[in-house]
Amino acid sequence: MIETMTITLPDFATARRAMVDSQLRTSGVNEEYVLARMLAVPREEFLPADKAALAYIDRAIALGEGRVLAAPLFYGKLLSEAAPTSKDAALVVSGGTGYLAALVAPLVGSLAEIPADEAAKGTVAGSHDLILIDGAIERLPDGLAAALAEGGRIVTGLVLRGVTRLASGRKIGGQVSLQPIEDLGIPVLHAFDAPRGWTFA
Repeated sequence: MIETMTITLPDFATARRAMVDSQLRTSGVNEEYVLARMLAVPREEFLPADKAALAYIDRAIALGEGRVLAAPLFYGKLLSEAAPTSKDAALVVSGGTGYLAALVAPLVGSLAEIPADEAAKGTVAGSHDLILIDGAIERLPDGLAAALAEGGRIVTGLVLRGVTRLASGRKIGGQVSLQPIEDLGIPVLHAFDAPRGWTFA
């Protein structure tokens, strides 16, 4: 007699709904457009098969080679703060998974995506009304600030004295000033590490 083994796959749809109800709503993320996008985009598709079962835990998931899928709450808070509109030309600085771009794409007029390493060291093409950074940075490079249109918004994680915080800002008079909003666990994008002795102004 040949025995067969049945492999039960996780019920990702149920897990996604639980993520929204138990991680986002309970933490004050209630905007319908945010919840709709978080329900619509399958996090498991942005993970390797051996980590797909972890897709809806309330922590970041390290994927190796510097790539991390941040916790759901980070993306919920980021989208809530960003308030993207169909008039926005948006830029996503990717943490290496493509998940944030998938979340925001239907909410904006146009979307460009650039890897964090490129955004940190080079000139960023175009002029963007909204810049979203998929991780926490110690410094905002001049090239990335220059890519934000006058009056445009930026939402990112920010590393201040070793603590990661959600932060946002606008470009006014050619200058971008980031203001911390709340402490939040956010993967650090080390491409944006500040030189020793440098402090965020």
